[in-house]
Amino acid sequence: MSDLVFYTNPMSRGRIIRWMLEEVGQPYETVLVDWANKSADFLAVNPMGKVPAIKHGDTVVTECGAICAYLADAFPQAGLAPPPGSKDRGPYYRWLFFAAGPIEQAVGAKSMGWEAPPEREMMLGYGNLDRVLDTLEGALDGRAFVAGDAFTAADLYLASHLAWGMQFGTLEKRPAFEAYAERHTSRPAAKRAAEIDDGLIAAAQQPQPEPAE
Repeated sequence: MSDLVFYTNPMSRGRIIRWMLEEVGQPYETVLVDWANKSADFLAVNPMGKVPAIKHGDTVVTECGAICAYLADAFPQAGLAPPPGSKDRGPYYRWLFFAAGPIEQAVGAKSMGWEAPPEREMMLGYGNLDRVLDTLEGALDGRAFVAGDAFTAADLYLASHLAWGMQFGTLEKRPAFEAYAERHTSRPAAKRAAEIDDGLIAAAQQPQPEPAE
């Protein structure tokens, strides 16, 4: 049994962490969480009842941005984070948590049909969706990576948000977003992760045999 356990559902944000785990390249155990019947064991890991979550030894981490940051630091040999104290560490943190904060909030609000009046936008952590997307576009336009000259967990998290949002229409397609998302979601680890989760979805949709009498 691996000391790295991944709690997920293939039709969730857990797909982001599956990709991260495939990039890390360490053995891990997958525990599938049934939306309708969350076990007591899983609720002991995350009382919110949400996936994804990981357990590494005795350490539990939830929330996609936190899991990505944790795994990058726990397995530095994968090279998924700039070294602490380097000039690229600040941008890495900035854009990793820009995805976890402003992007997640702005897209969620749009999906729910919520829009703050202009005079109250400053009460929100993201202002408005257009400002979020313009800021992100400025950071990505013409750049292969968001922090330095190598792929990091920040690129993985941003590319996941962009690919998902553009696929399902919660984010508008912009050339800079499309080029950036395509560049990173074509990585071998991203493809392996998608194949695993797509396979789990297909298996779950197969007709179940009738119980023997």
